[in-house]
Amino acid sequence: MIDLCVIPLGVGVSVSEYVAACQRVLNDAGLEHQMHAYGTNIEGEWDEVFAAVKRCHEVVHEMGAPRVSTSMRVGTRTDRSQTMNDKIESVELKLSSD
Repeated sequence: MIDLCVIPLGVGVSVSEYVAACQRVLNDAGLEHQMHAYGTNIEGEWDEVFAAVKRCHEVVHEMGAPRVSTSMRVGTRTDRSQTMNDKIESVELKLSSD
C-alpha cells in the first residue's frame, strides 16, 4: 500500500489535468486506489504499483511537464492481509464507540 503524491513542476498553478491523467493510469493498471485532497492511496502488488508510479511520471512528462516531483509513503505487511478499507473501518469502529 502506498500514499502517492505526484507534483508536476513548471506547468502553472492548476494541476488537476495531471492528477486526472495519473488516475487514468491507475484505472488502466487495475489497481485499487482512493484519491484524496493531496494524493492517492494505492494498494496492490509491489511491481504493479511501482510500474504504475513510473507510468504516471511518463504520462505527466508526455503532457509537457519538464519536471515531476513525487512523494510516497510505502507500507507493507507480512502478518496478515489488510486493505485500505480495512484500515479506515478499524478507525471508524473505534470512533463509533466514543
